[in-house]
Amino acid sequence: MTGRQGTPILRPQMENAPNAAPCRVGLLVTCLVDLFRPTVGFAAVKLLEDAGCTVVVPQQTCCGQPAYNSGDKARAKQVARQVIAAFADVDYVVAPSGSCGGMLHDHYPELFADEPEMALAAQHLAKRSHELVSFLVDIRGVRHVAARFEGAVTYHDSCSGLRELGVKQQPRQLLRSVAGLSITELPGAETCCGFGGTFCVKYPAISDRMVTDKAEDVRRTGAGTLLAGDMGCLLNMAGKLSRLGVPVAVRHVAEVLADMADRPPIGAPGSK
Repeated sequence: MTGRQGTPILRPQMENAPNAAPCRVGLLVTCLVDLFRPTVGFAAVKLLEDAGCTVVVPQQTCCGQPAYNSGDKARAKQVARQVIAAFADVDYVVAPSGSCGGMLHDHYPELFADEPEMALAAQHLAKRSHELVSFLVDIRGVRHVAARFEGAVTYHDSCSGLRELGVKQQPRQLLRSVAGLSITELPGAETCCGFGGTFCVKYPAISDRMVTDKAEDVRRTGAGTLLAGDMGCLLNMAGKLSRLGVPVAVRHVAEVLADMADRPPIGAPGSK
């Protein structure tokens, strides 16, 4: 994605955003969005601008989570320094991913615990870092979106967003305002899909069993679309559903909330 900056665009959602104070948001696009689903990044920009934010996309790299989860502290620190510097001059940092948001919010301060000066910089970044939908609801006060999506959806709660950032009711609240959409709760919605970043590489058999169980739970809902807020989970579940022949479309929640679900679902031909 290329950088983007400009004055806030006021759309109907602003009527439902009590916190309309101007703010400058830096979008952490995330590697998987950038490489596999750039439309999620553009949907995030639209949602943030609808909420009265000026959005900038600084030059950025990975958040460092793969290195951190693999125990490579030196490389994780190297990447984290770049991220901290890139987002130093924005009011908030927002990511359309609970795992990347959790890395900035929870793990950067831990990573630099042995470097007092960098620890302060990491803590300053952590206080300003949020997952996209929770930022819209909890910080900007958005209660409704001007979007339409026909059909029943089900929602998977990604582990990092749920357990590290408390993302649970926020996406459901906004989804209930989407015209034509109905939500069917997913059995075991809070159970890991088996992706877990490097977990699926280290323990492929266990990971495959977990995502197979998740796919069966999705099938049982009868919903036509599966939503979540983290591309890693979405790619994992879309792949398994496709291999099992389960006819369920998979999308990032931001695409539906931004009324940008006209592209093919994740994993379908032409879906990037």
